[in-house]
Amino acid sequence: MRKFAIAVSAAVLLSSGAVWASGMFRHGHGHSSISLELAGSFQNGVFGTAAAEISAFDPKSKRLFVVNADEDKVDVVDMSDPANMTRVLQIAPDGSPNSVAIHKGLVAVAVEASVKTDPGAVEFYDIDGTLLKRLTVGALPDMLTFTQDGKAVLVANEGEPNDAYTIDPEGSISIIDLSRGLNRASVKTAGFGDFNGKKDKLIKAGVRIFGPNATVAQDLEPEYIAVDRDSRTAWVSLQEANAFAVVDIRRGKVTDILPLGYKDHSRSRNALDASDREGAINITTWPIFGMYMPDAIAAYEVKGKTYVVSANEGDSRDYDGFAEEARVKDLTLDPAAFPDAATLQLDPNIGRLTVTTANGDENKDGTFEKLFAFGGRSFSIWSESGRLVYDSGDDFERITADALPAEFNSENEENDTFDNRSDNKGPEPEGLALGEIDDRIYAFIGLERIGGVMVFDITDPRRPRFVEYVNNRDFAGDPEAGTAGDLGPEGLIFISAKDSPTRKPLLVVANEISGTTSVYTINRERDHKTAHR
Repeated sequence: MRKFAIAVSAAVLLSSGAVWASGMFRHGHGHSSISLELAGSFQNGVFGTAAAEISAFDPKSKRLFVVNADEDKVDVVDMSDPANMTRVLQIAPDGSPNSVAIHKGLVAVAVEASVKTDPGAVEFYDIDGTLLKRLTVGALPDMLTFTQDGKAVLVANEGEPNDAYTIDPEGSISIIDLSRGLNRASVKTAGFGDFNGKKDKLIKAGVRIFGPNATVAQDLEPEYIAVDRDSRTAWVSLQEANAFAVVDIRRGKVTDILPLGYKDHSRSRNALDASDREGAINITTWPIFGMYMPDAIAAYEVKGKTYVVSANEGDSRDYDGFAEEARVKDLTLDPAAFPDAATLQLDPNIGRLTVTTANGDENKDGTFEKLFAFGGRSFSIWSESGRLVYDSGDDFERITADALPAEFNSENEENDTFDNRSDNKGPEPEGLALGEIDDRIYAFIGLERIGGVMVFDITDPRRPRFVEYVNNRDFAGDPEAGTAGDLGPEGLIFISAKDSPTRKPLLVVANEISGTTSVYTINRERDHKTAHR
């Protein structure tokens, strides 16, 4: 691995190709073309309550806007010097903020209603926090983004049910038309009502529609939105359904629902550690399937073709009125499909693995012929029609096992939790950002549990290349005391060199558990060559 100067105490080069220095960990290959270096971190002093979730950056004012769900506010941070960031003001929406986006000084905030099943809102502000307009959108607006041309804001209205599952609002995508200016903005709703009569067909195709007594429109819960370069088409992750929705932005219509299929963990490339009780790292194959269930997604174009990149976190429905989670050892397995069921259901094997009860019992007789786990423990690249082009397989677990063997698959709220998450989604990739540097495209993927960011060169969507793994977490620190560094990366954003206050590309990572927002300088190959002349 190429070493470079970092503003911390002397580093120790490990045999794995990793560097650990005062809580800042790096792990990578010797041929990487970029490398991340911690530039600074803003800490709001709040632990474990989602005090730093999603962020957005305004290049002109050099201000960073960070969703602080703990205080139901948006922190506005001066990022002109990433090494010395300070909060300059707070925006207080009329409700709980879930997401923030900025385009040319116009700030959009997705605001959840006090009763989450009621319609939410999008509030627009200037960079000084002055409210300019408030528009009603669907229930539980969870994420929003401007189109590339800035003429519209798209909002993913998740429409989750209440805990008793007696109220289940429809999921939808709100399209806020800004083409005539903010004062004349209008809202159009792209819903799923047209698919209600196609429920059986969608289920047969692989779309998970399983909420009690739910229509298709009620059951689909938009999570995250990616927009193409021409601002014509959007892809929306339907996480629990393990699918994408395709939206024609100009028509304001959902045109297709694309099932994503399943990941076969019996294949060597898709191995995983499925137990938290074997007392060791055990990345191996098992007769189970993974549901990709993306959280964050992003789109990019190569040779005129659009590709969608996904962070395959996984998510379950777990309410008082309906819950789909179970451990494999608590299920009755079909003896023909699983002749070694007794062995499989032991705790050190897959007995403790969390799976769904909504899939796998194909003839509904209470016996499971297949097992489906939550999440892909990976990132994927899809064609615009939902065909899998690439999946990182078991890379995340193998890289973290090599890099941090004593902390493998650990929890994000406390240290000394080796292997704690192996039975449930592993490293849990959640956040995602794409960036172009020197004509190459990079994917930055945040791992919610063990922490840190995976960096891959995805210029060739069929042959991505691992670049490095960085983790600004101190496993010797005390999380509650704020001495453990970054915990629970949630939202990631890439800032290009032309928009950067330092004139170098930056990566911003908001960490919901530690309440920290950290900024990394992205050093390029040519930067190192210049520095060593």
